[in-house]
Amino acid sequence: MASKASTELPKAGRTAAKSKADVDGNGHLQTIGGYLIKRLQDYGVRDVFGIPGDFVLGFYGMLEESPLRVIGATREDCAGYAADAYARVHGLGAVCVTYCVGGLSLCNSIAGAFAEKSPVVVISGAPGMAERRNDPLLHHKVRDFNTQLQVFEKITVASASLDDPLTAFREIDRCLEAAVRYKRPVYLELPRDRVKSRALYPHTPAQLASQSDAESLKAAVGEATERLASAKQPVVIAGVEIHRFGLQKQVLKLAESLNIPMCSTLLGKSVVAESHPLYLGVYEGAMGRESVREYVESSDCVVLLGAFMTDINLGIFTAHLDPAKCVYATSEQLRVGHHYFRDVQLPDFLKGLGAAGLKPRKKPTLPEREDRFGEAPEASAPVTIASLFNHVDSILEDRMVVIADVGDSLFAASDLTIRKQTEFISPAYYTSMGFAIPAAIGVQTANAELRPLVLVGDGAFQMTCLELSTSVRHGFNPIVVVLNNKGYTTERFLQEGPFNDILNWNYHRLPDLLGAGWGFEVRNVGELQQAMQAALAHQDAFSILNVHLEPLDVSPALRRLAERMSKQL
Repeated sequence: MASKASTELPKAGRTAAKSKADVDGNGHLQTIGGYLIKRLQDYGVRDVFGIPGDFVLGFYGMLEESPLRVIGATREDCAGYAADAYARVHGLGAVCVTYCVGGLSLCNSIAGAFAEKSPVVVISGAPGMAERRNDPLLHHKVRDFNTQLQVFEKITVASASLDDPLTAFREIDRCLEAAVRYKRPVYLELPRDRVKSRALYPHTPAQLASQSDAESLKAAVGEATERLASAKQPVVIAGVEIHRFGLQKQVLKLAESLNIPMCSTLLGKSVVAESHPLYLGVYEGAMGRESVREYVESSDCVVLLGAFMTDINLGIFTAHLDPAKCVYATSEQLRVGHHYFRDVQLPDFLKGLGAAGLKPRKKPTLPEREDRFGEAPEASAPVTIASLFNHVDSILEDRMVVIADVGDSLFAASDLTIRKQTEFISPAYYTSMGFAIPAAIGVQTANAELRPLVLVGDGAFQMTCLELSTSVRHGFNPIVVVLNNKGYTTERFLQEGPFNDILNWNYHRLPDLLGAGWGFEVRNVGELQQAMQAALAHQDAFSILNVHLEPLDVSPALRRLAERMSKQL
């Protein structure tokens, strides 16, 4: 099982003079760079992803001398994806790049982390304060020296330039605390002549715990309890925040104690073990299975916990949930029916529901789990989306994390049965193609006992595939399944055209280029079975399966989604 995301802030010291974090091993005042490294360690960060550059080389030197491990990537956006996935497994991630050419390349992956609430600390080098005085045209500069800081202010929850030794420690603490509290990225810009600057004044890290308003919490729990007590067919829909805040056990305990069936959103998939008898499946409106949609939409009390109401989660708004029958609780708002409650923390609300004294319901009668992929065809039959995912579903193991990239690899994967909680990762809201390959590096860096099974279309694979060289360098062993349908199949269903076609590669020959790994070309079911068996056996390096599919062979979920979206163009 993946590690639970951290929900607690580190303890703060209470000293009248310098705190221990401000002082190095020799009793000297700490440098800004050293303090940042120390605080990352305090929050449990063990690894930093990134690419060095001249404006951040001084800090990279400090990283190399510290206990933190540096994981170099081939591209900055890939380093960001890896740090994002690391945060989803470990609780907090970090990425370090140079000024503008590095930082601005990182923006897309950090925007995705912000959208999907993944706490990543972005550390960027910058020109020194002394060399800026005459405003010279230094390399990498765009417009003015604050451009990159202003860009990241839009895609992070907190940001700071560590240009003043008097405030740098406090700004580091403020940003790191914000990342953990709000589960979103933060940005720290470190001028290269401030890396070894020392703090001039004592500093003690703050300890600010979020608290619920007692009266508001009591009223919200009371009203939600009344609805659950009188409901004939309640259901819980758990979303991505249950992952991010480490609340999986609390949600499962609540559902089990009351015998309430559970669903997840697509972004929240694997919030509970999907073999659990109370688990219905992924609710995603008309894009999801009909039995799940009917059960949820006929419920008289839908309890949405930590769920984002995004277009993809709602099946491009084909979901029909009556707000009057919903209890909607996230870290940002709480609504019971049409009543809003301010200043109520999601963990407190869950705890309150669990302690409300509700009686267990009779064991519910749930719809039978239909055969989602059909029976396996003959070995000589060409591979289809259905037969591919039928086989993938049959080989999933407890220590395997499914990472699905954007496209039919994601929509078809929604019907896979994830054996353990928090073992499915995808960019199912921001939907940025190219996420999965670098994300696999982040997962195995965070937890070496997990083995990623990467499901990626050929279009998305071509964007970030060379990050497999980082897997080779660090001895990681993901299994990569490339859905080779010769282009962008999702877009083909929206609007046909040659712009959806891409050059067909010999994907299974990539190990020849990288000098490691195992490649398999798959055209029929028998070859698929043999290749997957061999990939599972090869533990020493990555394996890649080049699975040939018909260009218009798609999953039922994608067909329903594309039909809905095409009507809106």
